[in-house]
Amino acid sequence: MIQSKLIMKQRTRRSTNAIMLLILGVIFFSMITWNSAWCKNTYETFFSGTDYELNVYRIKGKLPGKTILIIGGIQGDEPGGFLSADLYADMKLAQGNLIVVPRANFYSIVMNRRQINEDMNRKFTEPSKRNYEAQVVAILKQLIEESDCLLNLHDGSGFYCDTWQSETRNPMRFGQSIIVDCETYNNPRTNKVLKLGDMSRHVINEINRHIEKPDFYFHLNNHRTNDQNTLHPEQRKSATYYALFKCGIPSFGIETSKAISLETRIYHHNLAINEFMRLFDIRHEVPGIFMDHPTTKYVVIKVNDKPPVVVADQETLNISRGDILKIIHVESNYERGLSADIEGYGSINDLNKAFVINHPTTVVIRKDHEQCGNIHIALNEDNNTVHTITKNPRVVYFRVRINGEERYFPNGTHVDVIKGDYIELIDAGTTPESYPGIVVNFKGFVGNRTVNTGEDRGCIIHTDRDLWKRYSLYKKGRIYQVVVERGISIIGRLFVDLKEPSFHYIVLQINGREKRCFCQNESIAINRDDTIKLIDIKTNVPHNVNIRSVLHGNDIPIPLRVGSSVTANHLNRHKSFYTITVHRGDMKIGSIPLTVLDNKMACRDKKQLQ
Repeated sequence: MIQSKLIMKQRTRRSTNAIMLLILGVIFFSMITWNSAWCKNTYETFFSGTDYELNVYRIKGKLPGKTILIIGGIQGDEPGGFLSADLYADMKLAQGNLIVVPRANFYSIVMNRRQINEDMNRKFTEPSKRNYEAQVVAILKQLIEESDCLLNLHDGSGFYCDTWQSETRNPMRFGQSIIVDCETYNNPRTNKVLKLGDMSRHVINEINRHIEKPDFYFHLNNHRTNDQNTLHPEQRKSATYYALFKCGIPSFGIETSKAISLETRIYHHNLAINEFMRLFDIRHEVPGIFMDHPTTKYVVIKVNDKPPVVVADQETLNISRGDILKIIHVESNYERGLSADIEGYGSINDLNKAFVINHPTTVVIRKDHEQCGNIHIALNEDNNTVHTITKNPRVVYFRVRINGEERYFPNGTHVDVIKGDYIELIDAGTTPESYPGIVVNFKGFVGNRTVNTGEDRGCIIHTDRDLWKRYSLYKKGRIYQVVVERGISIIGRLFVDLKEPSFHYIVLQINGREKRCFCQNESIAINRDDTIKLIDIKTNVPHNVNIRSVLHGNDIPIPLRVGSSVTANHLNRHKSFYTITVHRGDMKIGSIPLTVLDNKMACRDKKQLQ
């Protein structure tokens, strides 16, 4: 009897252990399944095959949490916003969720325009015209309803300031601000008070800790959108207003200034997004900034029902009249923001669309609105059904003189020059060698304005006065292209990155004693008996090419060369205030105030120079 009871206990124990193991296994399996489901990023496309294709990226963390919706590119001429959002589309999260719409208005981005039919950020009220903008907004509204917070990324004009300081810095400018529709909002459905002002101020304080220039600091911009006397009643039609007053979630417009560089705008957007993610306890790794110039490697094209062919950038595909052509893939150094435009057919984005080709054309490849490749389509004269690829000549290197120094640059290189440098295009080396019929054209420069052939080899280009800003990339006057053309084909590119000259300091020696550096606007005080000697000028210009300094305030300006001296007694005795200005060519890049004191006053001030 006792033995039977022991056997029953052992069986019961084994059964219990088995059940426990089964339960633990189910829990363990569920945790793995749950974690993998949360870790998996998903991607969804709306309006596929149209010019306004909408891509939505969902990033789920390993642990659940709040969801932030990031919208970029709702207005197409604001690249800081959509290029920043792009960096978050492939992110891995430890906790919380993101919904990322990098290019809400892809059509306007490709066209580099704020809007096509209507401003998409004024379409969040009803009724509305039933155009493509309304279709996209309907999807964005659904995404807002799934989220706990909205960040709408923009590039704005000028710099926001709550008082009028200048034409570019005043209450009607948006740049470098976080926009809210009210200070606090009481959600009538949940009775939860959303302290938008406090949240924004916290984020702004954190952002500004990472910004060196106070002129670029962020500020809170409360539109008080629902107030009767608001300065911005149009914002009642915006995404942030809809998110706050219709969906009851905190929403913020993040505005960087178009007056600062694109790289800086992206960085500032990143700072803001990262801080809002911390505020909502969404844990992430900070993405890097990838700003390589976009290039096209090849395009995959399907002709009729034949197997697809691969055509490299600048090559020519020979087909027959009446063939059906379809571009099915573009391989680039970027994955997103790509479009293919078959000129004379379709619209601005012809990816995955089939066309009957009846005349020669060019396929223009773009990354967002920037052209980054060309494929040429030629027709066989004899209607040959064989599809061949003609390899066009290619540029291997550029031969250039900068300030008289001859240098060689590989095709596709970005060359840093300082405004005021002299550039001479000598030649472009091609393969096959010395290929005839090419034109080397510096876009934004015209050597002969009477007969402009586009050929700029042999011309001396003065970068401080000869360049036309509107022909630079992004029309900012920062990046210019040198293109090598053969007929309608571009077979090579060189990029000239133009930087402003900057003055750092000058080194002076007083009465042959100690040498001292004086920075921009740092004043100098000397005695009437003192002699100053210019020892050095420090700028960002290599070898100080074309840098000069002048002492102004005397009856006649006095050139100050390195190694030259000036005695105060030789200056106009009736004047006490002078300026040493530093120039590059005709550009003034810095100044140092100089005060000549009488002997008694100078005794006190000279101690700092000794």
